[in-house]
Amino acid sequence: MICENAVLRGSSVAGDQPVLVGDHVFVGPHATLLGCEVGRCVYVATTATILQCARLGAGSVVAVGALVHARTVLPDEYFVPPHTVALDAPVRLLAAGDPGLAEAVRRVGFAQVAFRVDAEWTDRISRYEHIAEVRVAEFGTHADDEVLDVG
Repeated sequence: MICENAVLRGSSVAGDQPVLVGDHVFVGPHATLLGCEVGRCVYVATTATILQCARLGAGSVVAVGALVHARTVLPDEYFVPPHTVALDAPVRLLAAGDPGLAEAVRRVGFAQVAFRVDAEWTDRISRYEHIAEVRVAEFGTHADDEVLDVG
């Protein structure tokens, strides 16, 4: 079941990144799934976010407001607590205020995984500039899309 205001978005910007959802999955309101794989019988709670190339094992739970970072692999029946960041494989959990979180996120290489942007972690301006250019090009490919009347 996909609830209201959930976002499921595949991408081909940094390789083939579809959103694959198994059977008996619950995706809560305002949850976001980007180019990830969700195994069967998974529960993704309200406002949870699953980033590119992450894989959620069967029966896993991503609680309210939690983030499963890019390339993270959750084993079957794994529980990610509310407002926690799950990252790496094997998975580890960090709280939002954990002093090691920034370094852990840097090691994930999110800009490369999501946008194929290779910019130094310390050069945020250059990195974000490149990411913005990639996003503009990505969304620009839809400039001539035709809106269908399905009603």
